[in-house]
Amino acid sequence: MTPTGTGPRVALFVTCLVDLYRPTVGWSAVKLLEAAGCTVEVPAGQTCCGQPAYNSGDRADARTIAEGVIRAFEGYDFVVAPSGSCAGMIKAHYGELFHGDPNWSPRAEALSARTFELVSFLVDVMGVSAVDARFAGTVTYHDSCSGLRELGIKAQPRALLATVDGLALKDLADSEVCCGFGGTFCVKYGEISDKIVSKKTANVAASGAGTLLAGDLGCLLNMAGKLKREGSAVEVRHVAEVLAGLADGPAIGEPRKPAKTVA
Repeated sequence: MTPTGTGPRVALFVTCLVDLYRPTVGWSAVKLLEAAGCTVEVPAGQTCCGQPAYNSGDRADARTIAEGVIRAFEGYDFVVAPSGSCAGMIKAHYGELFHGDPNWSPRAEALSARTFELVSFLVDVMGVSAVDARFAGTVTYHDSCSGLRELGIKAQPRALLATVDGLALKDLADSEVCCGFGGTFCVKYGEISDKIVSKKTANVAASGAGTLLAGDLGCLLNMAGKLKREGSAVEVRHVAEVLAGLADGPAIGEPRKPAKTVA
C-alpha cells in the first residue's frame, strides 16, 4: 500500500483476524489514522505477532515469528494495531522473548516503544479528541483484557465515542471481566469459556443496547457467536468501524448483503 498523509510515518499492523475475518476494521484504522494526519503504510512482509505460540508455551517459534515482525516494522515512526491483544504482545512481551540477546534485544525494545493500539494512539499520541462520524443507535462497550490490563485502554474509546453524532453509550455491567475468549483458552476449556461468555451476553442484554463494541476482534467474534446462538438481535462491531463512520455494512457474524443486479 502506498503512503498517505503528511504526518508521522505509521505502519499499520493489520492482525491475522482482521485480515481473515473483518477487513473493514483495517480500512477503518487507515481512515482514522489519515484523519489524524498520519502517513500510513501497510508493510507487505508482516505476519502474526506470535501470540498464539507464546501463550501456548512455544517460545522458540514465538521468537522466530517475532524476529520477522521486527524486521518488517523497523524504520517507521510508529506501529499501530487495531487490537490491544496484538499490540500488547509486541509492547509487553517482546522484551522478554529477547532478553539478554545483545543483537535482538535492542531491536525488540525499540519496536515495543513505538507500538500502540489504535484508539490509544489516536488519543494519547496524536491528541485526537473528536471524530467526524455518525451512528444512529445505542451502544455498549466491552473492555478487552489485553488492552485494559497491559495497555491501560479504558477511557480513550469512550471519550471518542462520546463525540459520534447520534450515538448513545450505555454502561455494561462487569465490562472489565473477560468474555471467555482468551485465544486458545476457548478451545482448551470450551465449557468454562461458554459459562463466561454467557454471563457477558446476559449483561449485554441487560444494558438495553442495540450494538456491542470492543477493540479486539477475537473478543468480538466470540461474543458475536454466542449472541447469535442465543437468537439475540444485538449487533457486534469493532469500535474503529463506528469511529471511522464505516459501520453501515453487515455486523460481525451477519451475512453479506447480495449485490444489486441491473436489469
